[in-house]
Amino acid sequence: MRLAVLTCLVAIGGLCGFAPSALADTKVLVKTRTYDIIGTTGAALIEAMDRNGPKRHGFMTHAIALAAYTVDWDLEVTREGGVCRLRQANGTLDLTYTLPRLASAATPALQKRWKRFFAGVRAHEHHHGRIARTMMRATERSITGLEFADNLFCSKTHREARRRIKAVYAEYEAKQNAFDAREHREGGHVEHLIRALLRKQ
Repeated sequence: MRLAVLTCLVAIGGLCGFAPSALADTKVLVKTRTYDIIGTTGAALIEAMDRNGPKRHGFMTHAIALAAYTVDWDLEVTREGGVCRLRQANGTLDLTYTLPRLASAATPALQKRWKRFFAGVRAHEHHHGRIARTMMRATERSITGLEFADNLFCSKTHREARRRIKAVYAEYEAKQNAFDAREHREGGHVEHLIRALLRKQ
């Protein structure tokens, strides 16, 4: 599961000389949080995740895990000779993974099943993170070189910068949703992970 928020700030500055091509500087900040679960069977662990995991809507009251991120773009537009140019684009992807942590003793068989389950859950959330990172690179490509003959306030340039950023964001949110739909469908990867954890052996 994942949550996402997009913000965009566009500022304008004046130039007396030549404005270079747009420069992109993106940062990725990654944090990992855990929540403890306790149980001596696979079923008990599933119940604990449903009780203590990140809040969500849908299949379970709470998600098993979560990749939450915010995307911020700070853009500097300069105007010279009647032309407005995107001079600097600073993007920040702030990505937080929330994952379960087994906090109780378990039999060797349950430990083995838990490790496989956890590896699958972590891989799922990290795939969401990779899609988000790819989105940042796609946004860079979309806005690099942006320039228009524009008015004193660079209104057209501001609107186009925001439009491009939002368009790429929407495209990659669709990719995120499609990935979740595949993973969470009946008989899909997440269901297999849960069944394997519930298996009694």
